[in-house]
Amino acid sequence: MAKTIRGHRITAVEAGSAADELGVEPGDRLIAIGGNEIEDIFDYRYYCEDSYLEVLIEKADGEEWLLEIDKEPEEDLGLTFENGLMDEYRSCRNKCIFCFIDQMPPGMRETLYFKDDDSRLSFLQGNYITLTNMSEKDLERVIRFHLAPINISVHATDPELRCRMLHNRFAGNVLERIRQLYEAGIEMNGQIVLCPEINDGEQLDRSIRDLAGFLPYMRSLSVVPVGVTKYREGLYPLRTFTSVEAAAVIDQIEGWQRKIYARHGTHFVQASDEFYILAGRQLPEEERYDGYIQLENGVGMVRLLLTEVEAALEAAEGDDRTCEISLATGELAAKYLEQILEKIQQKFPGIRAHLYPIRNDFFGTTITVAGLVTGGDLIRQLEGRPLGRRLLIPSVMLRSGESVFLDDVTVKQVEKALQVPVDIVKSSGYDLVESIIGAGKAGSVREQAENYRPYESDIPNRR
Repeated sequence: MAKTIRGHRITAVEAGSAADELGVEPGDRLIAIGGNEIEDIFDYRYYCEDSYLEVLIEKADGEEWLLEIDKEPEEDLGLTFENGLMDEYRSCRNKCIFCFIDQMPPGMRETLYFKDDDSRLSFLQGNYITLTNMSEKDLERVIRFHLAPINISVHATDPELRCRMLHNRFAGNVLERIRQLYEAGIEMNGQIVLCPEINDGEQLDRSIRDLAGFLPYMRSLSVVPVGVTKYREGLYPLRTFTSVEAAAVIDQIEGWQRKIYARHGTHFVQASDEFYILAGRQLPEEERYDGYIQLENGVGMVRLLLTEVEAALEAAEGDDRTCEISLATGELAAKYLEQILEKIQQKFPGIRAHLYPIRNDFFGTTITVAGLVTGGDLIRQLEGRPLGRRLLIPSVMLRSGESVFLDDVTVKQVEKALQVPVDIVKSSGYDLVESIIGAGKAGSVREQAENYRPYESDIPNRR
């Protein structure tokens, strides 16, 4: 009979960590902490919080070690496992009418077609989940371990409509589950992917009203427009919002902001930047973003960028340096980058910058965000154009931690095709200014600027 494999295989041990000092090595297996067998990352994080731990390790030769560890409550053991969740990833059980993954072209790498709806990723990576993939045991563990915040893709609170939108007959109980989390004091953030003539209008009013009833534990609610690619054959008929409809959505949401702020002192619900840009409306002032809770969903990204750029330029001392560079971005944010370049050139008149909004031929021209620009489109649209000494692109165009675009084109391939070095610009306005004026030539603007706050941004998680 085959031996049952226990615990979780350790692939790396951080040098100088508590585990390293006690002789834990890659290849060992974590069995239990404080007598509790570890099921997944939920258990591991929770049981590691104590300052005194008894950790059961199985060595590669089968010998068991019971280690006594004294540490600070927030100190990690220094272990890395072969799976970040310490368990299998859970795929989505829904068939949402707006799912972006269903709109992907064929022939891309397999991982891009995986639909995750794993509650554990909500805590680890900030992913938005529908709650339809959570068992009662999962919910009980979230409450018992007091894991927070949990990010929830709501879309509609009308049970019948939500079931229809998610194409899941079990999806209508979302308010019951949110109430369980609310009564346990678990902080939450909500998301609505808004689809014209489906969950907008009166249905949006209903959803905002229902979710605002869970304040303060439901901390925020973002409303983002549905993304529609050219690959929708055989899928539910959807369209994008017109500029007039986008303006109406903004008016509706801002009306709710005024009501909720008067009662709770928070604006709670916010439209994503895309709505404001599509409607041609001025962006809200910084105070209305309530600390940028929904930044990862594209809510306030442009306002924060503009604010940070202004602070960076105030801190920088202008000079007569000369440089010719180019910037590529999605069509959505191009006009704001144009404004930023004008301000930079007022202080550094010798800098010549070419701005290139990249049309999305790969997914279709209705897709305008920088995070979905592909390397192929970048090459085709920039070949033969003046690029200067270097080409700047935002980090959101690339897979996290890698130099690869969504179409598997690499940064090196772009550099070779365009014959220009490519610089990857991080998400903050300070990084953008520093990349344009040249880091190190006039001191770091990040060091000079007050209240520097780096942040990471990505494609809004629209599930």
